[in-house]
Amino acid sequence: MADLNDLHARLVADLDTPEGIRAAFAAHPRHRFIPDMIWPSAMGLPLYRTADPEKWARIVYTDDAVTTQANDGGSGPVNRPTSSSSAPQLMADMIDAANIAPGMRVLEIGTGTGWNAAILSTLVGPAGSVTSVEIDPGVAAAARERLARTGVRVVTGTTAPGTDTYDAAIATCAVSNVPLEWTERLGQDAPLVVPWTPYADSGPTPIVVLRETGDVLAGPFVRDAAFMRNRVQRAPRQRFPGTGAEPDGVGRFPLGSVELLDRDLLTRLVLVCPSMRIDVGGRPWNGRSAPVIALGAGDSWVYIWPDGTVTYGGDASLLERFTVGYESLDSAGWPGLDEFSLEVDPKTEVCRVRAPFGAWEHRVGR
Repeated sequence: MADLNDLHARLVADLDTPEGIRAAFAAHPRHRFIPDMIWPSAMGLPLYRTADPEKWARIVYTDDAVTTQANDGGSGPVNRPTSSSSAPQLMADMIDAANIAPGMRVLEIGTGTGWNAAILSTLVGPAGSVTSVEIDPGVAAAARERLARTGVRVVTGTTAPGTDTYDAAIATCAVSNVPLEWTERLGQDAPLVVPWTPYADSGPTPIVVLRETGDVLAGPFVRDAAFMRNRVQRAPRQRFPGTGAEPDGVGRFPLGSVELLDRDLLTRLVLVCPSMRIDVGGRPWNGRSAPVIALGAGDSWVYIWPDGTVTYGGDASLLERFTVGYESLDSAGWPGLDEFSLEVDPKTEVCRVRAPFGAWEHRVGR
């Protein structure tokens, strides 16, 4: 049987993070916060710790997210994650981006298992405080029990009660519109570390650090990520672009789908290509299943295949606009995600992505 404390020590040793954050992780072994039932994959049955403790331990002690609830606690043909323990390195990076320090008052949106809140409680120390908000009553109750000795206040709902302001806020769910009830609770120069996405149902959710700047919030992107949507904002999964449609034409793109994915280019393309949906799916290709990059806008669609071949239906300008976005990034030398920033007006549906070589306006629906 695997020694869980030893596995946790190895996980903590592998984190690329400041020593203070590493010590806070060390104080709270991950396995104490993961329920006995987890969901290893999108298909199939859950895994119970009692049925296969070795496999359970292997999944818990990878640097990856662990799905702890699917389908809001219900059932379905696909295990859609609705609560999880975030990937440890991602947690460490977000905590570091928030500049958590002793004595701070921290707001967490999305308690999940409670592991992140426990680590935050150690970092703020006895002079600080952590308030964690969780929309799912069952998830909140379980986390409250695990966090009983940490001093973390777990609130069931979508907002923290009262009118207190916080020195930092971390969201563990992705949003397109940054809620006013979050931003109104930020103290002066307080960072909001949040996964942001222009899509309400799928796609990348890069992490941005926002601060109040006049009438807007603005700040840099710090890393890529893939978070579940905030339940208040999430939408039904849209139909994959082009499903069942016959192409109207063919073309070429500078890179194939596999290279676009292998080089991690899609998030930056999403940022510079507003008013279209960019998705990834599998389709039959040369006798096997292969990834395709799909673009969608209204009834128009584009598929980019592994060899750079393109098929499309509807408005051909969709491919032209995507190519313009690709060429702007290519001309700029594919700058890192940290060279992009986001500007948000919480009172409108407009978000502006900025980089040294351009700016792009995303109109995100509520």
